[in-house]
Amino acid sequence: MRLTVLNGPNLNLIGEREPEIYGSATLADVEADCRAFADRIGASLSFHQSNHEGVLVDLIQDARVSADALIINPAGYSFTSIAMLDAMKVFKGPVVELHISNIHARDEHHRHSKLSSAAKAVICGVGPYGYILAMQAAAHLLGRSPLHAHAPAASR
Repeated sequence: MRLTVLNGPNLNLIGEREPEIYGSATLADVEADCRAFADRIGASLSFHQSNHEGVLVDLIQDARVSADALIINPAGYSFTSIAMLDAMKVFKGPVVELHISNIHARDEHHRHSKLSSAAKAVICGVGPYGYILAMQAAAHLLGRSPLHAHAPAASR
């Protein structure tokens, strides 16, 4: 299973930027946790961050051949990028959008992600742990999660 994790603008500053919203973990901490979890579930991981929309579009397009699932924290581009939306729509595997903060509880400029319509799942508001949840969700959506083999309790 091949996972690509993409991070948008200013996420290189987590750990110092608005710690009351984003916490104290740095992006390097998040990447280390993601790599450890990928090893645990037998996944390969590609992890990137860019402050540039065109670079992120290129990475989304590249993931079409290099990844089975795409996990993306588009950050500020969530609310503005039609170019990223169009690129995400072409990706054939599951796309999991994630946000460290609960965007639905934020100010009016940070509440509605234009990119969510291209995502199979959206995770927000659980801090940096959202990356691990997104990786679990991607594995599940690919049918590669141990939980996928079991029927939900409600259907038994």
